[in-house]
Amino acid sequence: MNLELFIAKRLITGKEHKISISAPIIKIAIAAIAIGVIMMLIAIATGVGLKQKIREKIAAFNGHIQISNYDNNTSEVSLFPISIHQDFYPEFKNVEGVRHVQAVATKGGIIRTEDTFEGMLAKGVGTDYDWNVFQEYIVDGRLPDYSGKLNDEVLISRMMANRLQLGVGDTFFSFFLKDGDASKVPNNRRFNIVGIYDSGFEEFDATYVFVDIRHIQRMNKWEDDEIGNFEVFLDDFDQLEAKSNEIYGKTVSSLDTQNIKTKYYRIFEWLGLFDFNIALIIGIMIIVGGINMITALLVLILERTQMIGILKALGSANWSIRKVFLYNAAYLIAIGLFWGNLIGLGVIFLQDKYRMFKFPNPEEYYIEYIPVHIDIPTVVLLNLGVMFLCLLMLLVPSYIITKITPVKAIQFE
Repeated sequence: MNLELFIAKRLITGKEHKISISAPIIKIAIAAIAIGVIMMLIAIATGVGLKQKIREKIAAFNGHIQISNYDNNTSEVSLFPISIHQDFYPEFKNVEGVRHVQAVATKGGIIRTEDTFEGMLAKGVGTDYDWNVFQEYIVDGRLPDYSGKLNDEVLISRMMANRLQLGVGDTFFSFFLKDGDASKVPNNRRFNIVGIYDSGFEEFDATYVFVDIRHIQRMNKWEDDEIGNFEVFLDDFDQLEAKSNEIYGKTVSSLDTQNIKTKYYRIFEWLGLFDFNIALIIGIMIIVGGINMITALLVLILERTQMIGILKALGSANWSIRKVFLYNAAYLIAIGLFWGNLIGLGVIFLQDKYRMFKFPNPEEYYIEYIPVHIDIPTVVLLNLGVMFLCLLMLLVPSYIITKITPVKAIQFE
């Protein structure tokens, strides 16, 4: 029989426990733990959710890793073609963790309407393009279909459509320079809008128009098996740096690789600050909860001074008596964790399902609503960490029990 646990249970379930002086202080301590857990869960869920959503949007337009000619490194436009006949295409069998490889090409141009004009970057895609990552960004119309013969279907952003006053079903003319020479008559193409997307990423929405890659091949006078660059998608984003180096070693010397962390380093530096913010919030909440529990424990010890003296008179060791109060504290922490998890996870679930909370300035966060993401291992680890650290903090104040003498404690009023 665990005597310390038995005594702790009697203290918890006794009626005098609920009407004692320490009752309101204990409730405040439990509330502090619960609020702390809620704040930590929300901080983790929103921080991780926002990072993942922004990474997904950048990858949707660029892939995780781009393979291109060295001559194309400083330009968004495909300057020199690459043969599509590569060992890693259409499947990168030499590198594990690669989910998909697709061939694309880009070309700068101008959209001209009767009233206005707009610069654009035409991104040519083919039948191998993975539209799944784009499906959630479609706000009107449908995705273009390039599986058949060459067609004029395009997908443009809502931002560009609003500027040009165009909609689904409208057509527009676009002009592209021949070989970058402004003195030559430009290439003219007539496109039909079949879909409008809105990623919330202004840097991309203001530029990209998705077209059939065969248009770019013809304008650049490339062969059917020549493309601008390859986009590689990975299964695990955390392996980006390692896989980028591995892919670089698996490609021929005339090709270079660049990952999105390098290409958009400023955005990813900003995202890296989220980890610091999350750690700071967790640290503050644990300290606040621990201080409240220390206060509650000291009040409990003071309130049970006579009981401590009797137990010592009966021969109980100091550590044995300390364990009684630590068990009691662990129970109170567990109650706080229960309510904190119930409320915190409930709010996260509702936000994920109904998107109730939105950013007041979505253009700064590249998304309208606050995204959330959390997994079971994170929740379990967080709860175990809070319980362990709070109990660790309580070891010091529980030491006061060793200073209580039986004679004075029994006479204590």
